[in-house]
Amino acid sequence: MADEPEHLPEDAAQEEVAEEVAASAQGDDAPADDEVSRLKDQLLRSQAEMENLRRRSARDVENAHKFGVEKLLGDLLPALDSYEKGIEEAAKLEGDAGSAVAQGLELAQKLFLETVGKYGLTTEHPLGEPFDPQKHEAMAMVPNPDMEPNSVMEVLQRGYLLHDRVIRAAKVIVSKAVDG
Repeated sequence: MADEPEHLPEDAAQEEVAEEVAASAQGDDAPADDEVSRLKDQLLRSQAEMENLRRRSARDVENAHKFGVEKLLGDLLPALDSYEKGIEEAAKLEGDAGSAVAQGLELAQKLFLETVGKYGLTTEHPLGEPFDPQKHEAMAMVPNPDMEPNSVMEVLQRGYLLHDRVIRAAKVIVSKAVDG
């Protein structure tokens, strides 16, 4: 028995169909041909369904690996925002102390971004780019003669992507044509 190959579900289905065909071939040929045709069609459909199921399962597993950290990374975004605000406020302080605090926060933020970047998180800072409603949330539209209409003139809050999927849209101010 150890020498017998292991039977897969497909092999069992094929053997069953072959047995049914052999059994039905002993009778009248016309109904047998119809039965053979029907069973072949059923076998092909079953094989196609199994292949589709395998592909779908593989895609689901891949997405689970890719996006399994989405909620965690989304929960960490306020911490990244706090680093940005801390850096802005520390830069306003005078003297070496303010500079040292800003520099320390920048290094911590860089380390934080590198760490979450290992899991596929990237920042979206679209200053000067055309407005994209898939990635940006327009907070206001302001006339600006110096910029192309419908482009981002100020970023209020960075956006974040996880493997090109938007985790949080960038909050932006968009330029519009000057009324003339």
